Amino acid sequence: MPRPAPADGSRPARAGRPAGVRGAGRLLCRIRRRLNRHGADQGANPVELAVVMPAILVLLFGSIQVAAWFVARATALNAAQTAVNAQRVHLAPPGAGEARAAAFLTAAGDWLVGWDQPGPACVTGTTEVTCTVTGRSLSVVPGVDFAVRQTAHGTVERWTTG
Repeated sequence: MPRPAPADGSRPARAGRPAGVRGAGRLLCRIRRRLNRHGADQGANPVELAVVMPAILVLLFGSIQVAAWFVARATALNAAQTAVNAQRVHLAPPGAGEARAAAFLTAAGDWLVGWDQPGPACVTGTTEVTCTVTGRSLSVVPGVDFAVRQTAHGTVERWTTG
C-alpha cells in the first residue's frame, strides 16, 4: 500500500540522491548562481545613485524653500492683522499698529527676514485702517529667497449717530 503524499507538497528524497533545497528555494538558488556566473550588473547601483541624487536634493531643498516662503507669508499676514487690530481701536495713538506689528515679528522668529528695513506701515483714514508688512522669506537654498508683502484692512472704531 503506497504512503499518502505530504500536505506541504514536498517529496521524499529518492534513493541515492541527497535531500536538499526543494521548490521555490531551489529556484532562487539557481537564479543566484546564474547571475553570479554571468556577471550581473555589479556596481551599477552606486552609479545610478550618483546620477539621481542631485535631482533628489534639488527637489528636497526646493520644497523646503517653498514651505519657508509660505510660513513667511503667514507670519507677515498675522503681523499685519495684529497691527490693524491695534490701530483701529477708538482713539488709538498714532504708531500703535506699527509698534504691535514690530513686537509680533520680533517674537515670531526669523521666518520673515528684513521686515524692519522699511518697517510695518499703517495708514489710518477716517473710516479704514490699512497695514502692510514687507520682507523676504528665510533662505534655505543659498541665494534664493522670495519677496513677501501682506496687507490687512479694517474699519476704524468711531461714534456714529443711529
